[in-house]
Amino acid sequence: MQPTDLADPQNPDSEKPSGKPADSSPAAEHSEQSPEQPTEAAPAEEPAEVPEQPAPPTEKPAETAETAETAEEPPAVAEKATEKTPGRVRRILRSPRMSQALNVLAGVLVFAALLYPNVLRRLTLGNFARIPIEAAFGILLLVVLPRRPRLVVGSILGAGLGWLIIQKSLDMGWFKTLARPFDVILDWELFDDTFNFIRDSYGAAGAWGAAIGAIVLAAAVIAMMIWAVLRLAALITEHRRRSALAAAGIASAWMLSLAVGLQLLPAVPVAARTSVTYAWDRAWQAKNGIANEAAFAEEVKADPYKNVPPDQLLTALRGKDVVITFVESYGRNAVESPSLAAGTAAVLEDGDAKLKAAGFAARSGWLTSSTFGGNSWLAHSTLLSGLWINNQSRYRNLTASDRLTIPSAMQKAGWDTVSVMPGATRAFPEGKFYGYNRIWDSRNLSYQGPRFSWAQMPDQYTLKQFTEVEYNRPGRRPLMVEMPLISSHTPWAPIPTFIDWDQVGDGSVYNAIAADGAQKADIWSSAAKVRREYGKSIRYTLTTLISWIEKYGNDDLVLVFLGDHQPSSVVTGDNASHDVPITIVAKDPAVLDRITGWNWTPSLKPAPDAPVWQMNTFRDRFFTAFGPGGGTL
Repeated sequence: MQPTDLADPQNPDSEKPSGKPADSSPAAEHSEQSPEQPTEAAPAEEPAEVPEQPAPPTEKPAETAETAETAEEPPAVAEKATEKTPGRVRRILRSPRMSQALNVLAGVLVFAALLYPNVLRRLTLGNFARIPIEAAFGILLLVVLPRRPRLVVGSILGAGLGWLIIQKSLDMGWFKTLARPFDVILDWELFDDTFNFIRDSYGAAGAWGAAIGAIVLAAAVIAMMIWAVLRLAALITEHRRRSALAAAGIASAWMLSLAVGLQLLPAVPVAARTSVTYAWDRAWQAKNGIANEAAFAEEVKADPYKNVPPDQLLTALRGKDVVITFVESYGRNAVESPSLAAGTAAVLEDGDAKLKAAGFAARSGWLTSSTFGGNSWLAHSTLLSGLWINNQSRYRNLTASDRLTIPSAMQKAGWDTVSVMPGATRAFPEGKFYGYNRIWDSRNLSYQGPRFSWAQMPDQYTLKQFTEVEYNRPGRRPLMVEMPLISSHTPWAPIPTFIDWDQVGDGSVYNAIAADGAQKADIWSSAAKVRREYGKSIRYTLTTLISWIEKYGNDDLVLVFLGDHQPSSVVTGDNASHDVPITIVAKDPAVLDRITGWNWTPSLKPAPDAPVWQMNTFRDRFFTAFGPGGGTL
């Protein structure tokens, strides 16, 4: 529709107040008749002036305006007359100028909704300098519909536009943190984890405020779009001919722009079909998601190691303590990004020298994680199960199966399996699926210090407590341990400081460290500050882990440490890879000889051209390399 159509005033007659002013009463009209009228008509008014004469309830007395104001009326009638007189606000809303303004507002809202992007960087004025073909079809549809179907269809269209705005906004957040769009079928469960993250990082009040605000905002968006579409539908009905011509003009301009490939901005065609293609893509995404769930059930069953006898599993690691440690948000950017690489490289190179002096050696490569920016448990399950777990539905179906994992395989083969989860604040029923004999978490690790934003305790405390309750326990069996380290978890403020191991104690020493550290409000005002603090958190965890190996690692230690995923795009920028470093450290040369065929870099820092594998392939490679026959896949 042309802008001038949207600004056309409605019929002024329809805007007049329903109540009549006093000077428009029958008596007033009579008093204004020509003076030539015979005076003999005056006696006709006398019966109306007798107050004792009752009048029928449905008849109005033919009085003058002055007499009508003083006549006695029942209270209900007086109230009704008062209601008929519009107030100032109602008069303003009914004025032609306000009507025009509301029409323009409705048109702008619908136009913006049709072109609203789902990626934050596209939210620019240039993105809205386009012609949405959906506008032409919507106008034509509303032109031909009768009143009642028009109200129903208009409400549905408005609600649909409101939902598209909400889903595209969710896409913006998902792309910014997880580097993928929101999945309308599979991602609803993640709101619970989002709520918990906000609660743990900003407090319960902040979490509930965010949740309530999001619900109210979503409802307001849908209501606003329904109002806008119905407002335009009423306007279209009043100007059917001009509306049809406007629709034809929009369609013609759109087809011409498409034919000549008109672009006002690079890679942004003027002929837009944003809403239609987006809705179509999301419908196919939902359909494919449902189909993938069925296919995944077959993937779970196809396990080449399911029936391998326990005495044939990981024979080359018998007697070793195998510790698999995930370093939160330790991604390829931490090693190669110009703003981060120097600091990370210095820690890794210094660590190489220290570990070599202590008799250890390392091999490093790259894995492509199944997630990005968050959802660490998806990466954990991918590595440990040998299946590609990239959404919550797959994770749920996996943990309900009997799939062999690295911990459950080692449990069958005689290892004492333990999980150390400093970030867990509640029970972890999936531990039975993974095959853990014991789980240590924030509730039983006896930490008496402060939280470091989301992280319940510093990584150095976690490693020290693990050493005391498990690693140095007398008479124990060989351990298989899975342990996420969480000090490098977003929002990266405040960050612990590495201290002497003997000072760690019960963690109360960290009270002063947390109070003196940078706070979230200090760093999240600038992307550069966020990247700086993220780099500091990675250096802290790597320094702590290397120092623990140097101080506490015994001859039988085999440590696998890797990143779970890249940090969010506020650190990496857009279009970053999903690659994370992985390193195996051991003192026994025979362990690293088993993976010679992997061609990993002999260092804590993987070379840029080191092999890159999908994370889900690690389990089978690990089982094969350390199985009876050795070799590689």
